[in-house]
Amino acid sequence: MKKIEAYGNIDEAVKALDNGGRFYNILTKKNDGIISEAELGKVGGIFNDTQKMILFFELSTSKLNQTKKEALISKMEEDLRTTFGKYKPQELLPSEADEKGMISSNAIIKGIPKLIETKSDFNGFIMVPIIANNVTTFVMVPIIDQYDIYELRDEQFSKTFLIAHAKSSNKLPHKKMKVAGVLKELKANSDEKEASKKILETIYFQEID
Repeated sequence: MKKIEAYGNIDEAVKALDNGGRFYNILTKKNDGIISEAELGKVGGIFNDTQKMILFFELSTSKLNQTKKEALISKMEEDLRTTFGKYKPQELLPSEADEKGMISSNAIIKGIPKLIETKSDFNGFIMVPIIANNVTTFVMVPIIDQYDIYELRDEQFSKTFLIAHAKSSNKLPHKKMKVAGVLKELKANSDEKEASKKILETIYFQEID
């Protein structure tokens, strides 16, 4: 999971986002007043994943007021504005995420993470894709084999929501933050037909005051 620093003002955001794209995006122009998918992907360090791009945009512009954020969105090329509308994340508290969160959608959840230390403290399965011979299948695997699991605490209601953080990443600090990712089904065991819980597969985080 990557830490995101928010732009301090709209001029800084425009300069970063209207960047011309990578060297092979020869039709994309720097400082032309249009923010393209290629440019957003470049500054976010993302290749061909529009859902992640929108999460990056939301966190990186989180210090801007709504009027200034809408001014940035108006600079997006038409296809990117459509993508933004499709993947605009839900902003939720940990106490709201199980009830209001939509599976497979982007979400940003605010709270303080606490690592679940051992496998004996947590059981759960998540669906992961397996690609073989250009064919993608999905299998249920114990989530703790793939991720570090944290409880994200809701300060207002003292409730928690589970988030999954890639094991290859550094451990999350015990600080107030926003975590951004995709909501997934979490099953109690591999035979369970309907998921008993939800979990956020995290992609980005941002420390907040």
